[in-house]
Amino acid sequence: MAHIAIEYVIMIPVLIAQIFLFPLAANAFMSVWVDSRRTLELQNSAILLGSVVQQLYLALNRAVMPSGSAAYVPSLPPLIEDQYYTGNATLQIVSGGGSNSSRVLQINLFLAAKVSTSTSVVLGNNAVWQNSTFVSNSNNARVGAEKFPNGTISLWFEG
Repeated sequence: MAHIAIEYVIMIPVLIAQIFLFPLAANAFMSVWVDSRRTLELQNSAILLGSVVQQLYLALNRAVMPSGSAAYVPSLPPLIEDQYYTGNATLQIVSGGGSNSSRVLQINLFLAAKVSTSTSVVLGNNAVWQNSTFVSNSNNARVGAEKFPNGTISLWFEG
């Protein structure tokens, strides 16, 4: 009979510890999984947004394209798990700085405080970026561009 009492003394604290440890461990694993899923969805949105910017630039950069403006509404999800995301971009000159230099547009997207991602888009030397912010759930969420008579192409986010 003494062995049963010793077993209870040993097993009851172990069972109580399991009651608290299993939910904590499951919560920690789920948080990692949710953040990974959000990051992947945000990366897909960043890649699509970068592709839209590059295609709009390439369309306006053709010699047969007259001066004017264009806008494109990307088919991005307005929310990722019930949260909107924002984005901005910076244009950097990468090779030399002369007339044949390339420019790289670095697009950064942010979801909440702890999930962010970026993508890069290569543009030509006649590209100019206007500081602007992309807000995913805005009714005006689009990429705008304008081609000037001198061949310069100005790009920006709307919304």
